[in-house]
Amino acid sequence: MYAELSLLDLVLHASFVVQLVLAVLVLASILSWTLIFERSRVLRKAGRAADDFERRFWSGGDLSALYRDLGQNPKTLTGLAAIFRSGFKEFVRLRKGEDLDPMAIIQGAERSMRVALSREMDRLETNLSFLATVGSTSPYIGLFGTVWGIMHSFHALGNVKQATLALVAPGISEALVATAIGLFAAIPAVIAYNRFADRAERLNNRYEEFMEEFSTLLQRQGRG
Repeated sequence: MYAELSLLDLVLHASFVVQLVLAVLVLASILSWTLIFERSRVLRKAGRAADDFERRFWSGGDLSALYRDLGQNPKTLTGLAAIFRSGFKEFVRLRKGEDLDPMAIIQGAERSMRVALSREMDRLETNLSFLATVGSTSPYIGLFGTVWGIMHSFHALGNVKQATLALVAPGISEALVATAIGLFAAIPAVIAYNRFADRAERLNNRYEEFMEEFSTLLQRQGRG
């Protein structure tokens, strides 16, 4: 009879603690997959936006015209567009001041871009720590459920005169489900975290390279 139990039967016959562990793991898995799809969309969109902006930036057009175009919807700007607008805005503002050293103007623009970069990276890395937490803790939570379930199964043997494998096997099977669900929650979270962290780092490097190139252009304009 026990050999024919389904996964649902094993969960329903598990102890309350094991069921609670399973509920926590299932909830963590659902939240993880929700974040995986959401972060994948955000990072993919950020990559496409960077491609589009770089094509526009390096097309040879006037930077002032590009700045004005981006200023039409400043609150919606992200990525390279936000970094460019922040740096160019500060550059123009400082350049209008009196008796300012050209290098001081460039440094002010660079500081403004650094702030925009930090804000952008915070946006891209939002909730990645949750995926890391799920990936690192879910196996241990599942293991706790398994250990508790096995203890509960062996404790129940004290009420019988003769212990057999047939009596122990169902309880152990129910307990092992917790480990399986823990791995099911952890593995996608770990893979997604590593992938998203790598993509975010690549975007960060790309943003920093743009900032260096843009600073060089601003230095040339500052001498002009």
